[in-house]
Amino acid sequence: MELLLTQALGYFFYLLEILIFVRIILSWFPMGYNNAIGRFLYNMTEPILGPVRNMVDKSPIGGGMGLDFSPIFALILMRLVQSLLVAAVQMVF
Repeated sequence: MELLLTQALGYFFYLLEILIFVRIILSWFPMGYNNAIGRFLYNMTEPILGPVRNMVDKSPIGGGMGLDFSPIFALILMRLVQSLLVAAVQMVF
């Protein structure tokens, strides 16, 4: 059971990372979010990136920067959350 849960967590976070990376790459192109792929990526990643972006904007390092560093911080936070969840699963089982 422990192995199944840790693998499921791993796949879930891996999928989110891939979606964030694809969103980053697609943001370099002018096609935007006016198509099905763009809307899907936005809908899947914005619940993670939006709050992180708000925290970065409110922090001393974030206000007024020309680049959006929220995906980097989101990926770091996701790794931390994944590690904490895997450790919690291992403690329970």
